[in-house]
Amino acid sequence: MSSAIGSVDLIVLVVAVGCSIALGLYLSGKNTSVEAYLLGDRSLPWWAILGSIVATETSTATVLSVPGEGYGPTGMRFLQMAMGYICGRWIVVQWLLPLYFRGTLSSAYEVLGIRFGEKTKRTASLIFLVARNLGDGLRLYLAASVLQILVGWPLPLSALVVGVVTIVYTYFGGMRSVVWNDCIQFVIYMLGGVASIFVIVANIPGGWSALWEFCEANNKLQVLDFDWDAKYSFWGGVFGGAFLTIGTHGTDQMMVQRYLSARSQRDAGRALLASGFVVLAQFALFLFIGVELAAYYSQANLADMPEKADQVFAHFIIHVFPKNTGLVGLMLAAIMAAAMSTLSSSLNSSASAVINDFIIPIRQRAQRELRPDALLALTRYLAVGFGLLQILIGMSAQNFGDTVVSNALKIAGFSAGLILGLFALGVLTRRVGQLASLVGCAGGFVLLMLAQFVAPRFDWVISVPWLALTGAVSTFCIGYLASWIVPAEPQTQETR
Repeated sequence: MSSAIGSVDLIVLVVAVGCSIALGLYLSGKNTSVEAYLLGDRSLPWWAILGSIVATETSTATVLSVPGEGYGPTGMRFLQMAMGYICGRWIVVQWLLPLYFRGTLSSAYEVLGIRFGEKTKRTASLIFLVARNLGDGLRLYLAASVLQILVGWPLPLSALVVGVVTIVYTYFGGMRSVVWNDCIQFVIYMLGGVASIFVIVANIPGGWSALWEFCEANNKLQVLDFDWDAKYSFWGGVFGGAFLTIGTHGTDQMMVQRYLSARSQRDAGRALLASGFVVLAQFALFLFIGVELAAYYSQANLADMPEKADQVFAHFIIHVFPKNTGLVGLMLAAIMAAAMSTLSSSLNSSASAVINDFIIPIRQRAQRELRPDALLALTRYLAVGFGLLQILIGMSAQNFGDTVVSNALKIAGFSAGLILGLFALGVLTRRVGQLASLVGCAGGFVLLMLAQFVAPRFDWVISVPWLALTGAVSTFCIGYLASWIVPAEPQTQETR
């Protein structure tokens, strides 16, 4: 085992991971039905939902890659995205959340099934499944890469360990385990972030005064940037961030599943709105860590600097953090906690999407419904299957270019924009039918692909914050135009 982690650090790490597994096993006895397993019997308190929402969207991409944005030229301007997140959450609470509390829905995409039909519902669900598992495989890679360096294991084994631990407590505990573990993991990685602030500044020659001088000289603390052409501008952050959040928090099964686990629509809305402000503060914390790292490394003159910005924080933890004091173990536990909170939610929501959007409707039409115990077992097996898929993606993610947070935001922008466009067609129009909605989705996908892979060859680039807005608007416009050629079909969709 590598000397990068000592016995005290290892104990801290093992205790943190062991608590997650123990909680999953403790809660496993309460999962007597699919609804209990996937939705916690719709009885979870709003503050636990709040902690779960924040922890779920706070993956290793936040703990490791967001400091890379603060370290690089973006600095604190990345916070403009979080401002857009708050605006987007308010819109979700006002316009989309009521849709999910009409009746007893179990999937976000059942709304599209009721409005358009089964094909649209399955298309949206499939987009979610592909994007969610690809993006979370990247996040698993980040956690595994740190475990690889600190513990000395090869990357495949590190990815396997993180993935298997997450699979175990998700398999047994279901949504209750996911939510309560998310709350614990939120506390762990926030403690790790706060501890890092003081450890880094203690290693900067001159301490706080030198840090402030560096920030002033390099304009690292600027938050607002009104330049339209900037990678992260105020306009891109507010409008792009809002549309991205409406997609990820308003139409993404992983988040909608949390709202449906709340005791009421009011509780779900309270948790969602409050989470926006918590995420803003959290982003500020991890961006400031990146700014501190920029100040430290500007004086370090090291020959073995990491190649990517999102590797800088891990480099500092490995080479500078005091060894065998528990701090390295706390940071590694924080990184794993951030990874597991997102991965466990991903496994649970992916299984839910397959069960509610594909298997149950197909079995009902064939009049061959599964027994409750068989359905619960199948749901658990699906969670395991998606976990193994994400492990494989994490093992191969080292071959991808760009930072992980940038790649994850691109994937989220693609999927959130397309699905949000479908929801907009369903909520804002009445003439658009199923075929026109699918034409709009296909057209939006083609335009996003052109913007991502063809437009840059002509020096015309759509920055990451604008992807969700581009996908949503193009899907809506193309679908609406198609409705004038393809009239809406008579609604024969069977709803549950």
